[in-house]
Order: sequence, then C-alpha cells, then structure tokens
Amino acid sequence: MDKEKININVWRNFAQLIRSQGKNIVFLFIIMIGVGVLDSVFPLFSKYVIDNFIAKNTLHGLDKFILIFLSIILIQGINVFLFLVLAGKIETNISYDIRKMGFEKLQLLPLSYYDKKAVGWLMARMTSDINRISETISWGLVDFSWGIAMMLAIVIAMFNLNVKLALIALTVVPPLAITSAYFQKKILKAQREVRKINSKITAAYNEDISGAKTTKVLVREDINLEEFSLITEDMLKASIRATIISSLYIPIVLVLGSIGTALVLNAGGKNVIMGSISYGTLVAFISYTMQFFEPIRQLAIIFAEVQSAQASAERVFSLLDEKPSITDRRDVVVKYGDLFNPIKENWPEIKGEIEFRNVSFAYENGKEVLKDFNLKVKPGETIALVGETGSGKSTIVNLLCRFYESTSGKILIDGIDYKDMPQVWIHENLGYVLQTPHLFSGTIKENIKYGNLNATEEDIIRASKLANCHEFIMEMEKGYDSPVGEGGSLLSTGQKQLISFARALIRQPKILVLDEATSSIDTETEKMIQDAIEKILEGKTSFIIAHRLSTIRNANRILVIKDGKIIEEGDHETLIDRKGYYYNLYVNQFIKEKSMEMLG
Repeated sequence: MDKEKININVWRNFAQLIRSQGKNIVFLFIIMIGVGVLDSVFPLFSKYVIDNFIAKNTLHGLDKFILIFLSIILIQGINVFLFLVLAGKIETNISYDIRKMGFEKLQLLPLSYYDKKAVGWLMARMTSDINRISETISWGLVDFSWGIAMMLAIVIAMFNLNVKLALIALTVVPPLAITSAYFQKKILKAQREVRKINSKITAAYNEDISGAKTTKVLVREDINLEEFSLITEDMLKASIRATIISSLYIPIVLVLGSIGTALVLNAGGKNVIMGSISYGTLVAFISYTMQFFEPIRQLAIIFAEVQSAQASAERVFSLLDEKPSITDRRDVVVKYGDLFNPIKENWPEIKGEIEFRNVSFAYENGKEVLKDFNLKVKPGETIALVGETGSGKSTIVNLLCRFYESTSGKILIDGIDYKDMPQVWIHENLGYVLQTPHLFSGTIKENIKYGNLNATEEDIIRASKLANCHEFIMEMEKGYDSPVGEGGSLLSTGQKQLISFARALIRQPKILVLDEATSSIDTETEKMIQDAIEKILEGKTSFIIAHRLSTIRNANRILVIKDGKIIEEGDHETLIDRKGYYYNLYVNQFIKEKSMEMLG
C-alpha cells in the first residue's frame, strides 16, 4: 500500500469506536447542528437591524427584537455547555475503551511478541497515540458537525438573499478542494514520520531509565546523551517539517476566504449603489463570506489533525489487530473456557506426568533449537537442566509452560496433549521463579498475594515460612506491610528471590520451574534458598535450570543439554562416576568457587 494513501482499515476501526459511543455521538451531532444553524442566524439579525431600525431611523419593535435575540443567545449558551460535556465524555470513554482493549490484548499475546517489541514502543501506543485518537474523534466530530451544519445554513441563507452574490462567494471553493487534496498527502507523510520518531524517543527514555546503573558503571552518560540528541534532532526536523506543511495549508484557506470576501464586497457594493440590494443585505453577505470560511478553516485544522491521528491510529490498531501466535481452538474454549472466562469445573486435575514426544522448535528467524526431543517425567519428579548458554534449556521449559509452541511433536501432561486444553489450564497450575525476579511496587504482602489473590493472612505466612523469608520480613520495621520499592529496589537480590519463591508457592502449583534461581545471589542466601527448594519441591513435578550445580545435587534426574539434545542423563552420583561432560563441568565450578572463597 502506498504510504501516502488513506488506510481504509484504520477508518473502519475509527467507525467502530464511533459506533460504540452511538447515543452520545447522535446527541452531539444534533446539538452541533443547532449551534451551526444558530451561528448562521446572527448576520440576518444584523441585516434586520440595519434595514429596519438604522435605515428607517426608528426604534419601533426594538424591544421585541431584543427579546428574540437574547433568547437565541441563551439557547446557544445551553448548546455550548451541552456539547462541551458530551465531547469530553466521548473523549474519555474512547480513551478508556482503547486502553482496555490494548491492555487485554497485551495479556493475550505470547512472550514471543515481547521479544520483538520494545517497552517504549508499547508505552507510546498506550499513552500518547491513544490520547491523539480520542481527542481527534471527540473534538473533531464537534468541529466537523458544526462546520458542515454552519456552511450548509450559510449557503442556504446566501442563496435566499441573492443568488448572484452567493455564486460569486463560492467561486473559491474549487481551488480550495484542490489545495486540500494536495496537502492531505504531504501532511499525512510528515505526521507518520513524527509518530515513528516519537516511539524511538519513548523507547530511549525507557532504556536509559531502566539501565541507569549500567550507564553509571560504564560511564556512558556522554555517549547516551549524544545518541539521544541524534534522535531528538531527527524529531525536531520532522516536527518542524510537519508544522511548516500544516502552517502553509491554513493561511492558504484564509487567503482564499479573503479573496471570496473581496469579490462579494466589490460586486455587492456596486449593487447597493445601483439600489438592487439593500445595505443590510451587503453587510449580511460580508458577514456570511467571513463566517463561511471560518468553518472551512476549522475543517482544515481537523483535516491536519486527522492526518496525525491516522498515523497514531495505524500504530495503535496494529497492536489491537495483532494475532497471537498461540491460540486455543474454538472447541477447547467452548468446553474449558479461556484466560478471561475459565470453566474450571471442567478442568482435569494435574498430577504432574509430563512427556515431550518428538518435539522440535525453531524461532521465527529459522534457527532450530530442538529437533525430535523426547523426555518423560514422572509425577513429583525433579528434573535439573544443565548446559551451556543457548543449548536449549530455557526453550524446553518455555515450551512446557506454553509460552511458546513447538513447530512439531507433542507435549503431554498426564497423557493429555496440552493443545487440547486452554493455555490458562497449565498457567493456573504453574509456579515459575525467574533468575531476576520482578516485584511490583507495593508491599511485601501484596507481592506475595499477587500469586493468589484469594490467599488469607495465614496462607501468606505459611508460604513465606516455606520459602525461608518469614524471619527477615518480621525483622523489617513494618513487617509484611513494608514497601518493596519500584521493581523491589528496597530489597536485596536474595530477599527478592525468596519473596518470589513465596509468591510461587502460594499458588500451590502442580508444576514448578526454577530458572537459574540461585545464579545471582551470595552463598549464604543460596543455602537459605536451597533449604527452601528442598521443602517446596516435595510432591511437585519440578524443572530446575541450574547455573550453580551445587543446587541440583538432590535432583532425581540431571539432564545435560547440548545443541537441543540430551547428551548425559542420571542423578548427581551417577554422572560424577561417569566422568563425562557433567563431571568436568562440576569439578571446574567447584575449583573456581573454592578459589573465590580463598581469595575472599
């Protein structure tokens, strides 16, 4: 599609948003038609005053005229109040609807989508772009309906007053239409570029703020500033270009309007001298020609804003129209529900038997990570995954959790192909502890309860004791009501990790995944976490991606993964006796840790 053309799909989505506000839109249209018609009446009042009071030098009937005039002003005042309320309501409702749809879509999209999209890109869609759309729809409708109503009323009034002068006044409309068509392409192209660069700026802000510590450590402040300056310079140039194009369009409209007024004044003045029209009629026509181009000027502004809004809408609706790469079949949703409407009474209880049957997986770039991978896990068994970075460990657990889906083969849970169940079935029975745990702003209690919103105070304390974090929580000034700070910034890495254990435990998961959960903590905290792991793994099917091999000595089975294949398998003692890959890995790590302890 030509980038300079109107995007029909975007306008279909616009129409759907407008339909969602049906009653408010209808009332707004009616009120704005009333405002436009009443605005067109005032030059007729001027004509009446000139022809009946000034020209005749009399005040007879003035009191009745004043009463009618004040009544019209009062009605217009009420109309203005109503359209301000309605337009504000429409703007707020549309923003709410789009943000709700956007947030719902973000919940449904799989992790692979977030691999491709920067946080700043998504934030720009959900904030500034949505604001632009809602403002344009609400206030654009105000100006559009008022402008069209007023222009039609003025045209009718002018033709009723004098056909010849009306035709003269409208001679500037064709060149105005040609000018509008030309500027439409230019404005849309410029606004698209502005929105594109704005996304880059938002992304840069997000990365620099979230990576502030890394910036300080690497002394990159001047480099970051230079890189950001280049983006803002592009934004400055693009914004100036867009502003110049829009600024050229509106003065052209004003010039054409002034030409129309001059033509009417010239022809009308001659007619007044000749006595073919009254002086009041000429004054009314001059007022009408000036008024006629005011709504055109407003429509020109709307036109420019719509081009900008379309550029924003294309980005927002591209998010809303994104098709999730992982979806539940229709028959599955009917029987078992979905993420937002689960039918839990139909769900089979998970015991924890897992089987990978000839599973292959490749990322979108075509790189194959797993090929014909097979694995059987008994209920309650603890499986440790060991291997180099990029060997396929995380891919295995991500497929198990259905964050991604295999390109071929099957994954069975208790003998059921998990594609025959909704995604939420596995997620509801899953506990997942990340290498770098994410805590939400709020209290410790709120973060633990995030795993199960129905949990009681006793449940929270029980999970915390199992995770070995109850003691340090109680030592804090406010205990469980202590704030964690943004991202858990008020806690140590080990404390955050233990709280994330408690959050996973409170879900009472049937399947537990620990993704290098001890790789970034000190030895003392590791022992606390190791004790917690031993308690929480009991009776649960568990997968541990291990960085520190000391944490997996008690695993039922250790799988050594290389290039997506299992090259060694067995418990700790068996693999040590075999003196293969795992043995070398363990010995090297043991020597390294002992060396660090001696140096410490």
